[in-house]
Amino acid sequence: MHSVKIDQFLKAGIGVLLAVLVFVLYTSTHERIIDVGDSAPNFTITADNGRTITTSNFGGRLLVLNFWATWCQPCVEEVPSLDQFAKDMAGSGVVVLGVSMDANPKVYHDFLSRNRVSFMTARDPEAKISADYGTFKYPESYIIDSKGKVVQKIIGATNWTDGSMVNAVKSFL
Repeated sequence: MHSVKIDQFLKAGIGVLLAVLVFVLYTSTHERIIDVGDSAPNFTITADNGRTITTSNFGGRLLVLNFWATWCQPCVEEVPSLDQFAKDMAGSGVVVLGVSMDANPKVYHDFLSRNRVSFMTARDPEAKISADYGTFKYPESYIIDSKGKVVQKIIGATNWTDGSMVNAVKSFL
């Protein structure tokens, strides 16, 4: 009788430990991927102009957060239209922040100089911020409203000066 209770206790204990193991494995391997309607993960990064950028310091403006890299050909092709978009929308309450995954600061700064990129940029070589967003394909952009909600997510390169893109962004203002 006593051994039956011990067996039941051991089986219950093994079941609980197995459930905990499954939970731990699931949460450690399941990446959160941010999508439209989600709150944008908080981040802090220092832009190349020395300004400290966070998700909350845009004062009611719309944030276009673009993850990119100089080694990513679609990213390189997207930069001119994103730069023109940033210039065109600057007075409309839109801020563009390009966060580069480049590990080599010289390659990164040379690219920015050569292409005369005017929108705000920063480098995150450890890809900590993009990992928080679940970004693994570049370029990837998030349009974040003044309340910190993701209102649009764009995977892959886009023509930011296309009329439909500009209108879509203006609709979030």
